[in-house]
Amino acid sequence: MGTRGFLLYLIISGFSLAILCTFFLNNINAPRSLASSLNQNNLSSTPAHLNKHSSSNQKVWPKLEFGWRSVLATLICFLGSAFGTIGGVGGGGIFVPMLNLIVGFDTKSSAAISKCIIMGASASSVWYSLMVPHPSKEAPIIDYDLSLFFQPVLLLGITIGVTLSIAFPFWLITILIVILFLGTSSRSFYKGIEMWKQETILNKELKKQQDGSNVSTNTDYHVLGSREEKSASEMMKFNLRWKKFIILVSVWVAFILLQIIKSKTVSCSILFWVVNALQIPIAILVFGYEAVRLWRENKKRKMNGNMESVCEATIDWTPLNIAFCAFCGTMGGIVGGLLGSGSGFVQGPLLLELGVIPQVASATATFVMFFSSSLSVVEFYLLKRFPIPYTSYLILVSVIAGFLGQLLVTKLVKFFGRASIIVLILSAVIFASALTMGVDGIKQSLNMIEKHEYMGFLSLCDRS
Repeated sequence: MGTRGFLLYLIISGFSLAILCTFFLNNINAPRSLASSLNQNNLSSTPAHLNKHSSSNQKVWPKLEFGWRSVLATLICFLGSAFGTIGGVGGGGIFVPMLNLIVGFDTKSSAAISKCIIMGASASSVWYSLMVPHPSKEAPIIDYDLSLFFQPVLLLGITIGVTLSIAFPFWLITILIVILFLGTSSRSFYKGIEMWKQETILNKELKKQQDGSNVSTNTDYHVLGSREEKSASEMMKFNLRWKKFIILVSVWVAFILLQIIKSKTVSCSILFWVVNALQIPIAILVFGYEAVRLWRENKKRKMNGNMESVCEATIDWTPLNIAFCAFCGTMGGIVGGLLGSGSGFVQGPLLLELGVIPQVASATATFVMFFSSSLSVVEFYLLKRFPIPYTSYLILVSVIAGFLGQLLVTKLVKFFGRASIIVLILSAVIFASALTMGVDGIKQSLNMIEKHEYMGFLSLCDRS
């Protein structure tokens, strides 16, 4: 897999930089905070550097009122949901800064509301995808094998990310996310340009053939020929694979039940950690079953001389590749849980690197993202991290936008004959998310430094 070293470099460099920043900020904040406390020992009984429940950790929930802020938030929510679901990335990197800088929500509430928006957009996007045919063969546009492969590790990563979001400072999350987003956006852009060139060659060849020239093409990109049209209801029945869908829902329900049980326990008690640990065998069991099945089927086909792919991904399903995909899936979940972004920021580009065509990659990433985002919503709801009225309004906007976004891109791909449009939109959304997250992170960090607020890690046991 060509991107293994590239992604590992991004992750390792991000964590290394974050650790260095932690030591740096601890060193410069300690003497400054000590001096501040000595100068103001008669004015305050609690030094600023010891106040771990500073403004950065307080809930700020503006009311839903008509005004320029709500109008702009609605517009950004609509466009972000529409374009985010097109690439299967969600758009959380845009929603979090929007909710924080424009509407005025605190950072952690912004992440929670962002997940609610992503859930609404992905739900309508999945509904639309179920009524759309596969672009190149008689098969569901959603790859259920890849969904079963990635969903367990994504859900496990989500729960880890949500837990870490309680303790991680926002500046640290920002550094990690910006590094990751810049890397994945540049890689996706390169992939999109390569696909665009292939499509240009293919379109020229098709035009020559239509003009009477019998010219063959050596491109790997395939376009679906004419076939019998199916109604929306027939297409939905064809795209749904009930057996695998029920397994996916069962895993999702198991994780939801564990989150509900965990919310009833005392933070950091033995029962609390036992319930958390129970998620690991569930994820390993389902993931392991699907991974072994893919490995065996891949091995069997190679022995029989059958070069057809086991699923939509065209990679060789070796133990090393399986382990690497599991690692990337878990990281995607952690990113989604930490920031409130969709897991598609990692999974979307990853599916493309695995050789999945853009339409299927988008539909599959959005399908899995619905499960992961809805799990985050339940967790954030149990933590009481978002207001119901404002969140419900933005969910409604995202549902409409997600459906219209999928409808628009389907028509654009069909009209121009270029599926690379999906990849380029995916790249643009991730890059825009990196910029907005960077601006938001710098603004908040400077504000906290000016106020001498605590910028270190909080306790994992703090659910406030």
